[in-house]
Amino acid sequence: MAGEPMIEVRDLTKRFGRVEAVRGISFTVGRGEIVGFLGPNGAGKTTTMRILAGVFPPTSGEVRIAGADPVREPLRCRRAVGYFPEYAPFYPDLSVAGYLRFVARLKRVPRADRARTVESVLAACGLQAVADRRVGTLSKGYRQRVGLAQALCGDPPILVLDEPTIGLDPAQVVEVRTLVARLRGDRTVFFSSHVLSEVEALCERVVVVARGRVVGEGTPAQLSARLGRHEETPDLEAIFLDLVGAGERPP
Repeated sequence: MAGEPMIEVRDLTKRFGRVEAVRGISFTVGRGEIVGFLGPNGAGKTTTMRILAGVFPPTSGEVRIAGADPVREPLRCRRAVGYFPEYAPFYPDLSVAGYLRFVARLKRVPRADRARTVESVLAACGLQAVADRRVGTLSKGYRQRVGLAQALCGDPPILVLDEPTIGLDPAQVVEVRTLVARLRGDRTVFFSSHVLSEVEALCERVVVVARGRVVGEGTPAQLSARLGRHEETPDLEAIFLDLVGAGERPP
């Protein structure tokens, strides 16, 4: 694992009435790592990511964000996390730069630093050419770039990205994947995706969940060995299907 722990999750549970969406999840993400979060629909991925981002409180268990408890120090934790939800909210009538200025203000970036912050994230996400365009007129690919740019506002050390390439065409997927790859080492990135080749290309490790529980964690090679495979080049898709299948069978 790279560096000190930046995300620590221990025995995390989350219930909504009688529904237990997350059932005792535990994992750690180190400083500078890019870690994939995989699982079928309904496995608890989005709920877990919302807890990390401070949207939901946990029902039980412990979470540490850069060493802080989100329940006791919510503002400190929210400043440490740049969150890109699966369906990022936008204001379609605002310009890209205007929207990012608004986000910077919400994130309490000091007034004297806001212009520099907006210029920095525009450049990082390749948005200078559309800075004055209304967000609602942009292609899906550019809107996803804007979503990543708002997550970067305030220079958070941790990014939590929920399906950042959903709904994109292959060329747009490559663009967003390249943007995320550039963050390697500078930030801790925890992201979910249904595109296993994307996870394989970007991630040092993966955490696989099914039915609200972790069913596998490690590099593809480590997971392959755990399953008794002896492949020179581990097949992440086959590993994922085996882990999820085992996790979804009744105990």
